Amino acid sequence: MTEMLRAALGADEPRREITIDGVRLAYTDDGEGPAPALVCLHAIGHGGRDFARVRARWSARRRVVTIDWPGHGRSGADRVPPTAHRYERLLDALGMDRAVLLGNSIGGAAAFLHTVRAPERVAALVLENPGGLAAVDDVVARVGLAMMRRFFAAGARGAWWFPAAFGVYYRIVLPRPAATAQRARIVAAAYEVAPVLHQAWTGFASADADMRALAPRVQCPVLFAWAVRDRFVQLGRSRAAIDAIPHARIVTFRAGHAAHLEEPEAFEAELERFLDAVPAETARLAV
Repeated sequence: MTEMLRAALGADEPRREITIDGVRLAYTDDGEGPAPALVCLHAIGHGGRDFARVRARWSARRRVVTIDWPGHGRSGADRVPPTAHRYERLLDALGMDRAVLLGNSIGGAAAFLHTVRAPERVAALVLENPGGLAAVDDVVARVGLAMMRRFFAAGARGAWWFPAAFGVYYRIVLPRPAATAQRARIVAAAYEVAPVLHQAWTGFASADADMRALAPRVQCPVLFAWAVRDRFVQLGRSRAAIDAIPHARIVTFRAGHAAHLEEPEAFEAELERFLDAVPAETARLAV
């Protein structure tokens, strides 16, 4: 297979592969210990390399797994469009037992759904600007979603202007200097990630993308690490759903969409405190 630019976004060495539901997924799996495994789930258009710092810091003390979603990084393409429900099913097939799920954006939505459907497998959640907790049927959401669908449809068609415009867009999504290197990798793969982004933004407008009613069913500890400069996934629009989660805490960061990339030191300090409060136990991840 020809090496694609998006491969640079994905699971770093040493990496492994597993085929689930006909999809070849690339992932990393490092570390061990009595604490629950930490499973890291990236945003749409990104890759497992998003969590390289998290992997390096925590794999000496616990098992850390990073995954490239289908059509991302070094994973193979999927046969169905990307949605939080699709990704949750792939996550379920990994056979996790009592893991801490760390998810950003669509990765956070998949982690949220997995916790609702299989609460016995989730020790705690760390959610960074997850989708699904705000209305998708009001005027603001409909207009915004339509604009993004058109934008990424142009990229999927190969519009000549798309890479430059995508670069501008990503300086809004990940504006902080700490994210510069990963942002550059994402922008370099503009044409390659545009089709999956178009499919994802189309799915964000569907009725089953709205997960607000499920919030009270999340009973484990939840840390919301919210990038408050996010133009698309806004804390204010998600706050009612968050308030319905019994054991949720919110920490805010001056970031655009991904606190772990943009404010890594502050994010990791909060993650350290949160993980220290999750009871140690023998944990398995059968991949």
